[in-house]
Amino acid sequence: MIFKYDTQLLIDGENLNKEDIVEYFENDLDGNSLIVAGDENLIKIHFHTDEPWDVLKYCSTLGEIYDIVVEDMDRQTRGLKG
Repeated sequence: MIFKYDTQLLIDGENLNKEDIVEYFENDLDGNSLIVAGDENLIKIHFHTDEPWDVLKYCSTLGEIYDIVVEDMDRQTRGLKG
């Protein structure tokens, strides 16, 4: 399945658990191409979804989110600015 938005962000927090984050994304969010990288204090998220606001809402419960990028991949494939 092709999802519309490429969603990326950083989470700055304490005691962040990559396995818990991956489990939440896999069970509670609709999307693909998940990458969760980092450590217990800083996590980088990359995820393709039609509902980036759900990603932002969840990640904001884990810590401070920043460097947020939400790009419309459909627009990109048509050669338009994301």
